[in-house]
Amino acid sequence: MSQLPVHTVETAAPEVQPALRDAASKFGFLPNLLGKLANAPAALDAYLAVSAAFNRTSLRPLERQVVLLTTSFVNQCPYCVAAHSMLAGMSGADAETVQALRAGRPVADPRLEALRRYTAHLVIRRGQAEAVETQRFLAAGFDRTQIYEVITGITQKTLSNYADHVELIPLDAPFSAHAWEAPDGAAV
Repeated sequence: MSQLPVHTVETAAPEVQPALRDAASKFGFLPNLLGKLANAPAALDAYLAVSAAFNRTSLRPLERQVVLLTTSFVNQCPYCVAAHSMLAGMSGADAETVQALRAGRPVADPRLEALRRYTAHLVIRRGQAEAVETQRFLAAGFDRTQIYEVITGITQKTLSNYADHVELIPLDAPFSAHAWEAPDGAAV
C-alpha cells in the first residue's frame, strides 16, 4: 500500500503553500508532519488552527509542552514524542524532566507533575475525568478554565498522533537526536 507524500512548500497544493511557508519560517524547516498533513488541506488547517489556539492559552510554554509530550507518550507517537522532547527542552525543561515525560514517569516539579498526571488521565479516560483527579489538578494551582486549555492541547496532539499512526511520518533531522520508540507494554 503506497503512502501519501511528504510535501514541500513547492509540491503542496497552492492553497496550503502560504501556511507551509509560514511554518517553515517559524521552525527554520518544514516539519514532515505538516508536509504530510498538506495532503488534506482541511486536516492541515485544523491542526494549525488548534495549535495557534493552544499557543494563546494561559499555560506557559513549558506547561504546553508537558501537555503535548504527555499526550504523545500516552498515544505512543514516535514522531511527536521526539519533536516535543526537543521543544520541551527549548521551553526550559531540564533533561531529567524531559526523560521522565518520555517514559511516562512523574516529574519532580509538583505543578508540572499535576499537569502531566491530569493530561494523561484525560487522554486515557477519553475526557471522562474522575473528580479526585480534577481536584488534584486544581489543588496544584490550576483553574477550571485551564481544564479546557489542556483539552485544546490534547486535541492538537491527538490529530498529529493519529496521523503518525496511520502513515508513519519520517522523523525530521532536527528531531533525530530525540528519536523514541514506545516501550513494550508502556504504562502511563
